Amino acid sequence: MSPDHLSAYIKSEALQLGFFACGISPVTYLKEEARHMESWLAQGMHGEMTYLERNRENRYNPALLVEGARSVITILYNYYPDEKLEKEDNYQISKYAYGKDYHYVIKDKLSLLLRKIEEKTGKRKARVFVDSAPVLDRAWAQKSGLGFIGKNTLLIHKKGGSFFFIGHIILDLELADDQKSVANACGTCTKCIDACPTGALKPFQVDARKCLSYLTIEYRGDALPQELKTKFNDWIFGCDICQDVCPWNRFSKVHNEPLFSLSHQLKSMRKTDWKKLDKPKFKMLFKGTAVQRTGFKGLKRNIDFITY
Repeated sequence: MSPDHLSAYIKSEALQLGFFACGISPVTYLKEEARHMESWLAQGMHGEMTYLERNRENRYNPALLVEGARSVITILYNYYPDEKLEKEDNYQISKYAYGKDYHYVIKDKLSLLLRKIEEKTGKRKARVFVDSAPVLDRAWAQKSGLGFIGKNTLLIHKKGGSFFFIGHIILDLELADDQKSVANACGTCTKCIDACPTGALKPFQVDARKCLSYLTIEYRGDALPQELKTKFNDWIFGCDICQDVCPWNRFSKVHNEPLFSLSHQLKSMRKTDWKKLDKPKFKMLFKGTAVQRTGFKGLKRNIDFITY
């Protein structure tokens, strides 16, 4: 099968598996992205995410992740929900964490896509990645023609917005690539920057130390910054503000993944229930979800911080 036909087959199978979009790039060193990343790290904008300081060359060069790597297959998986958490008398968690942990859902589907590829080509040297290894997800998605990186630093698909997970297969197979540049379409819009309650955003740059997503998930300190106490806007896990105000998200389509749906128990929670949250209730609500990442102690810290 020629690279063109094989690439078309891969994209068709990806859509059959429920991915929103699929693009392909040749393996290359991400020189420009490396320069931006190094500058961002040097300014300390990654906060306590010290894992970003490790394996940096691997992030810029996928050939160091997979021996003989030739291509990067990138997918988008939609998580925009049909039902959202009630805002009245309630705390908020990011939409991506409503249901089951996306790492497992998408990794299983990518592994199946890889098996389908190998049915056509034989066994490959390949690895599947879903936000779990040193890979610059948005850079590869952009290179694959799946969208542009907006002023909020997120990948934006012109026909679907930004509520997507990104995953990859890096493999030792030459494929027809999609190196079609998608022009940045933010224009003069600054809605995401204006709406950020903590001032974490500048055009195409986020200071994680001020970002509510970082502070409520990645930051492990016992005490959150007191100067930001009034700016959390009821967010206790993550934050969707810069996406919710983005005009491109008027094109968001409801996902069709049952595992990402809100549970009845989570949907019924109100502030009084959150304040009384204990470990057993936490496990009942969040077992097998991305919220487990912050743990009961972390979530309780966030709730207490904005409550008392």
